[in-house]
Amino acid sequence: MDDHVERMLRVVISNWNAMAMADGEESEPAADAFQASFYRFIDAVRDWFDAIEPRPPNFEAMMALPAMLSIAERLPAPLLLNFETEAELIFERKERIEDDKYD
Repeated sequence: MDDHVERMLRVVISNWNAMAMADGEESEPAADAFQASFYRFIDAVRDWFDAIEPRPPNFEAMMALPAMLSIAERLPAPLLLNFETEAELIFERKERIEDDKYD
């Protein structure tokens, strides 16, 4: 896996864990930090995937790449659907409009 993607994945997981443990006044800043890190991670995955040659022929082949399998194994279960949704957009070469990102 690309080093930048690996670093961003570690940050996402760390921020997810911090958000899960946050309470009271810490909750909103922790959620904001997590959300920002998740989309930086998605951008890193997009940059990595866009550089792959040859490009996988379909989304299923993309998700079967060793790096994608590793990401899926390491992400907390509640994030997996969001990651797969974003990965599908990456495969289709579409970008989510800022307003359409998960709030």
